[in-house]
Amino acid sequence: MDLDGTLLNSDILYESLLALLARNPLYIFLLPIWLMGGKAALKRELAERVTLPADTLPYNPQVLETLRTTSLRPRVLCTASDQLLVTPIAAHLGLFEEVIASDGHKNLSGANKAQALVERFGPRGFEYMGNGEVDLAVWEQASAAWVVNNGRGLAQRAAQRTEVRAHWPAPARGKAWLKALRLHQWLKNLLVFVPLLTAHRFLDPESVVQSFMALVAFGLCASGVYVLNDLLDLTPDRQHPRKRKRPFAAGKLPLLHGLFAAPILTLCGLALSLVCNVQFTAVLLAYYVMTLAYSLRLKRIVMIDVVLLAALYTVRIIGGALAIESELSFWLLAFSMFIFLSLALLKRYTELHAMLASGKSKASGRGYSVEDLPLLQSLGAAAGYIAVMVMALYIDSPQSVELYRHPKLLWMICPILLYWVSRVWVVAHRGDMHDDPIVFAATDRVSQIVVVLCGAFALAAI
Repeated sequence: MDLDGTLLNSDILYESLLALLARNPLYIFLLPIWLMGGKAALKRELAERVTLPADTLPYNPQVLETLRTTSLRPRVLCTASDQLLVTPIAAHLGLFEEVIASDGHKNLSGANKAQALVERFGPRGFEYMGNGEVDLAVWEQASAAWVVNNGRGLAQRAAQRTEVRAHWPAPARGKAWLKALRLHQWLKNLLVFVPLLTAHRFLDPESVVQSFMALVAFGLCASGVYVLNDLLDLTPDRQHPRKRKRPFAAGKLPLLHGLFAAPILTLCGLALSLVCNVQFTAVLLAYYVMTLAYSLRLKRIVMIDVVLLAALYTVRIIGGALAIESELSFWLLAFSMFIFLSLALLKRYTELHAMLASGKSKASGRGYSVEDLPLLQSLGAAAGYIAVMVMALYIDSPQSVELYRHPKLLWMICPILLYWVSRVWVVAHRGDMHDDPIVFAATDRVSQIVVVLCGAFALAAI
């Protein structure tokens, strides 16, 4: 039985590579040097530096059930992955009598694997379960083939070489890709329309088109970052009660596909941003660098992570202003920084609350522990109330008088926002908050009413 893509809905080579880069991105410069020694040497270098939790890896349930019920003996895990990483997996499962794997010198794939199995069991002395074209060389020598996670074409080619005992095709991946791209998270990019609204240019067709292109550019770039973030967060995501269902963590999408998709999405977003103007492209590039720094390192540093999250929301507003060549408002930037700091702290609070409910004391991949819950709650609520205070100060400012004929109507927005900030923190305190407060705000009926009321008073004040 093969491991990568067969028993496991993932690939140990890419799992170990991503785990190493998540720990220290500078290792990327050593990869070409290690690869010069051959693929087996590269796998051994990776295996000596990382540990993969065998209990959280995405196993194929159908293959596991076959292993538990088959009368065929011995059951051999034969894989091109490195012995150092494969042995703990086999020990965890306790279903194999033998393990044959790469040893740092010979890459046990294709013809090499076929030769090893023939030497061990003789020609036609074994049945083999695999998932890729590289396994055709093994099926050439096997008495029967089990084709897993691949299409009918591979099963037909395997049938030309030996008897196909079973064929389990790969599930459709369309929905998994939609989830991986997190299109629902594009709701956050609606912030690029905020400058369009506050500058009262929402009836200008050219400005609306520019804002829409900015939305799509941010969305593509953000999806690229989400994919990359999910790839680098495989281990902590699998230890999270809800994040473990993400497509890459759950093994529903190949890691290699994600490694290609992340840069392609980002480049498409940057290319589209040039249609707006160079200044917007610079902001989008800064957004990407900040998000990349967050994914690689800064999300593990206490408080820097939440400040950076708040800044990323504010950068979207800055980008929206530059896309329509509108002057940036000090009041808008101040309000957005405080309100989004509150929401960033709310996100961390929610994660810790879930950890507490599951009996854990520390969030995996984060610098917080459950003892920080009261502090995060007080800081987050305070940031939200300061945002409302900024709004109140803006109402009597000269800028407000210039833009609105009836600025005093804006005062009605303040108690509505005070209620909303207080409510979301009460919801979080009770453990009913979504992982992402922005998604909660977009789907929560009360929050939707709050947005409508604030919009109505803002329009009435014009």
